[in-house]
Amino acid sequence: MVRAPVETLSVDVLILGAGGAGLLAALHCHDGAPELKIAIAVKGLLGKSGCTRMVQGGYNVALDPADSVERHFMDTIEGGQWLNDQDLAWTLVTGAIERVRELENRWGCFFDRTADGRVHQKAFAGQSFDRTVHKGSLTGIEIVNRLAEQVWARPIQRLEEHRALALLPAAGGEGIAGALLLDIRQGVFRLVRAQAVLLATGAGPSMYRYHTPSGDKSTDGLAMALRLGLPLRDMEMVQFHPTGLALGAHTRATGTIIEEGLRGTGGHLLRADGSRFMAEYDPRAERATRDIVSRAMEAEMRRGNTGPQGGLFLSMAHLDPEMVRRDFRGMVDRCADLGFDLVGGRVEVTPTAHYLMGGVTFRPDGSTEFPGLYAAGEDTGGVHGANRLGGNGVANSTVFGGIAGDTIAREVKPSQPPPDLDRSVLEAAISAALRPLESLPGDLYGLRDRLLDLMWDKVGIVRDRTGLEQALSELDDFAAEIAEIGLLGGTHFNQTWQDRINIENQILVSRAITAAALARENSRGAHFRADHPEPGTLEHSAHTLVRLDGKSLTVSTRPVAFSRVRPGQTLVTEGRA
Repeated sequence: MVRAPVETLSVDVLILGAGGAGLLAALHCHDGAPELKIAIAVKGLLGKSGCTRMVQGGYNVALDPADSVERHFMDTIEGGQWLNDQDLAWTLVTGAIERVRELENRWGCFFDRTADGRVHQKAFAGQSFDRTVHKGSLTGIEIVNRLAEQVWARPIQRLEEHRALALLPAAGGEGIAGALLLDIRQGVFRLVRAQAVLLATGAGPSMYRYHTPSGDKSTDGLAMALRLGLPLRDMEMVQFHPTGLALGAHTRATGTIIEEGLRGTGGHLLRADGSRFMAEYDPRAERATRDIVSRAMEAEMRRGNTGPQGGLFLSMAHLDPEMVRRDFRGMVDRCADLGFDLVGGRVEVTPTAHYLMGGVTFRPDGSTEFPGLYAAGEDTGGVHGANRLGGNGVANSTVFGGIAGDTIAREVKPSQPPPDLDRSVLEAAISAALRPLESLPGDLYGLRDRLLDLMWDKVGIVRDRTGLEQALSELDDFAAEIAEIGLLGGTHFNQTWQDRINIENQILVSRAITAAALARENSRGAHFRADHPEPGTLEHSAHTLVRLDGKSLTVSTRPVAFSRVRPGQTLVTEGRA
């Protein structure tokens, strides 16, 4: 029987994830209550992991006198097809102003500026104003580097190369008591007792054949939330970014993003014969929202007028080459590394799974229905509705990460013992983690490939009842299959073990996505049902809520609360943001 040591660590606050949400939460929590013992856990290395670091395009914020938070709010609601939680969306657009100034003036981020010294804001699709703040095409690296430096400079305990395995409820189920972590390198379990836990692991639709998230993203947070009994909201809303590099199925580089700012600046999408097509699908052409552009590309690709890798083409050749080289240096270099000339030639592209708009149901202060458990960033649902605007993602992480840190600092009292935990949940989590090490190896990576293909083919850009029902059945089979797959080796830095945990979590969350997609019998934003192509009545919009009940998933609905503006109305612009 395989065993591993279980070490106990007691802190006041445990933050799971070190992207924009986790780092800002740690900094705000420490500033608000420096006497609290804070630990931040990350699967990789702090400052080097997660999706915020990979952000290319930028950060949406209403800074220009001609812009306003009301205008940003309406773009967000209309882009989200009226499925947004409006209180969350309002918190996003108002909080973004404070946060972007804080990032520059307090934490040391330096964003591109115009010749007269103002913060430069570029065009992104789906927006009525050019409001995307950026650092070239490396915005995420700038933000994460500066935030990580600030965390390193404070007495915040860092648990690097630690993955979270389970959220642990208090005895009696009345609140959170901590989490079970695995020290990946040492092969040791760490029971971290805490008064408050922030879920900020970053999600990411990495269960699709072509996807953009970093390799450490395997929907761990969403899987843990389901197992704890929390509802996930609007999980069917999976965003496909229109322009991922198309290099063939033989390489993981396929699906790597070519940023949206290229289309916002005037880049053209072309068929293989050189003709444009987006104006045939939307009057905004290439500046339509991501869901519309991705579906248009999918339709064109099915017609077969494609490049050698089955994709379409992005062209900047009609634009000023010096402007392209200057403003998109990172993109030019990336394309050159892979054999494309972004400045004067054409780059073959394909839609790629990019972001989960769905996630844990939470409140504007970062709290969830489970006392002591908070959530921020891509682990949460409701901010973006049915479609996220490019540039609203990193704003979401940093705005709500900071808010969650502030809330925790107010709510948690230092030096109080954490609640007694439910030992049965802890023992079950340890047993589940170790069970594969006691079983015979199976075709783990073959199962992973089948999962990637199934989700792409049956639960992808265009869906229908037959495909979704087949997918649910196959995913149930996958869940049973992985339960029997073991592996060789021990607990110390066993990467195959980590891969198996990743795939098990991805299968569970894939089941949630598919169940929600089957339940939503209309087409809204990123969710398109070929058998139900109409969006439904906006006034009767509803969220889907998926819960795990034993081994089964249940789906219910909840009406959208139009707390600030109703369909057909426009929030009155009140002047400068």
